[in-house]
Amino acid sequence: MKALDELTFDNRFARLGDAFSTHVLPEPLDAPRLVVASPAAMALLDLDPNVAETPVFAELFGGHKLWAEAEPRAMVYSGHQFGGYTPQLGDGRGLLLGEVYNEAGEHWDLHLKGAGMTPYSRMGDGRAVLRSSIREFLASEALHALGIPSSRALCVIGSDTPVWREKQERGAMVLRMAHSHIRFGHFEYFYYTKKPEQQAELAEHVLNLHYPECREQPEPYLAMFREIVERNAELIAKWQAYGFCHGVMNTDNMSILGITFDFGPFAFLDDFDAHFICNHSDHEGRYSFSNQVPIGQWNLSALAQALTPFISVDALKEALGLYLPLYQANYLDLMRRRLGLTTAEDDDQKLVERLLKLMQNSGVDYTLFFRRLGDEPAALAVTRLRDDFVDLAGFDAWAEQYKARVERDGDNSEEQRRARMHAVNPLYILRNYLAQNAIAAAESGDYSEVRRLHEVLSKPFEEQAGMEQYAQRPPDWGKHLEISCSS
Repeated sequence: MKALDELTFDNRFARLGDAFSTHVLPEPLDAPRLVVASPAAMALLDLDPNVAETPVFAELFGGHKLWAEAEPRAMVYSGHQFGGYTPQLGDGRGLLLGEVYNEAGEHWDLHLKGAGMTPYSRMGDGRAVLRSSIREFLASEALHALGIPSSRALCVIGSDTPVWREKQERGAMVLRMAHSHIRFGHFEYFYYTKKPEQQAELAEHVLNLHYPECREQPEPYLAMFREIVERNAELIAKWQAYGFCHGVMNTDNMSILGITFDFGPFAFLDDFDAHFICNHSDHEGRYSFSNQVPIGQWNLSALAQALTPFISVDALKEALGLYLPLYQANYLDLMRRRLGLTTAEDDDQKLVERLLKLMQNSGVDYTLFFRRLGDEPAALAVTRLRDDFVDLAGFDAWAEQYKARVERDGDNSEEQRRARMHAVNPLYILRNYLAQNAIAAAESGDYSEVRRLHEVLSKPFEEQAGMEQYAQRPPDWGKHLEISCSS
């Protein structure tokens, strides 16, 4: 394991030059201190987890110190926000400190969020507050533990720095990690500003570093776009299957790698609601839970438009046509597994749709239903779950279809079925009220709840002794929390 001063940097994005980013130094936080760190994320850098408790750790990730090899840069990009194009966005409160490669040869961006003002801050102060930093940290690591592609979070550093939002709060920084921080909006920026040379340089950069296997195809750029379509179809299928709402699916928040990126007013479903809107600023419901599927396609279309200098329109349309069938195949496969099924039948889609409609009309807890469905033999499980539904006749009809479907699926033992279902149906998810409880404690100076919640969520499928309170339905107040983009 390495010490902090043993990291090896290779700042490939910085070498693209000033057309792509601007050199900016982080603005240090007052009295930086560790709130929480992820040993799993630290392991990706070969870091000894014990270094998180050292003063230099908080100083490095609180903006006071910098590695000699780091080259902090604020990236420039644009994007479609709520459907409207914004010509220039960029890292308004974050810095790409540099790229570190580990002993396995993997490159990881170190991106410090809340690092102060940049040329792209617009009217902002460049800061992030403690609550949003904790939410991003918990979400990044929780999604990864669920098997959903995501950026990672190394740590949150708290401070005494005052930051004004709706009220005075304390500033914080979160260290975000990803193999790349390039977004759809990077390509849009160079396309709409008519900078073909820089756009070609960006495309070569992404192709060579992140999609090198596409070089072997007759049309490498088209092969890369197809791969991006496939990754996003799979990503959004996982969001929908696990009840995750991103909340702000602007094209500047879409990763070129097809990972969950830029956490704001996200939420996991408590009661199943296909029309759920987690961002209280989203008055039209553009980014509601059910809209995530078409919005994913819309965003890929925006990226396709920016790639027209390299790929024919017909080829782009053909590649975009892969999105919905790929999404549907991935989603149905995940939902079969959540139902404990190992084979495929033509009516499985209808079986899932009937269940979700019944859940919608009865306010059934989405996560706990699937977990409890695997606790016992199918016949006994549906009998116990019946009382959660308002339409008893409708549920009884579905239950009979489900039991018959399980019978046809094979002769696996109940023990095998239970293990199989519990391996894909989490007991613990990052509910908004759990995050809010941890944030409230942290804002009063107690970081133990953030750390405990992070530890529980790192093993979402395993029942953990003494942690029953994290696997409960939320109280009524916990279902109606308003989450905004303000951070």
